[in-house]
Amino acid sequence: MKLVSIGIFAALLSVSLAIAQNPPEVKLTVASAGPRAVESRTEQTLIRDYSAAWKSLADASETSSPALLNAYFTGGAKTTLSRELADQQKTSTHVRYLNQTHNLKAVFYSPEGDVMQLQDSAEYQMQIVSDEKVIHDEHVVVQYIVLMTPGADRWVVRQLQAVPAL
Repeated sequence: MKLVSIGIFAALLSVSLAIAQNPPEVKLTVASAGPRAVESRTEQTLIRDYSAAWKSLADASETSSPALLNAYFTGGAKTTLSRELADQQKTSTHVRYLNQTHNLKAVFYSPEGDVMQLQDSAEYQMQIVSDEKVIHDEHVVVQYIVLMTPGADRWVVRQLQAVPAL
């Protein structure tokens, strides 16, 4: 009985440690956004919310909990990511995102302020984990096209599409 308790504790601890990883580092360049200029407050909010979105994605992936996506993902991004999490559950694997750095560039900000298109050059350590064992570990650099829209109190990711190098 003690061995089972220790095993469960160790598994929970490893999940907790993975979830407690440093928040993603996000840098944003807004100089080329248009036709509307990005206000300083909007810039700071975007950085905060994009970081939180990737943190929630990492947590959702680590725990196979699609509900963790609800706060920062909507539309096509949420649908696609929820499908990927369901696939993870079927295969008893999950992806771990570590040491995330995101270099965002705002390329379009609508005149009404209701949508922003960003380019993200993301770097992170991606691990594929099965039965708490890392079966693949790789440093990746991925380019994303991102659409974000304002919600009631935050910006949310509506589209997150990996693309060839920008």
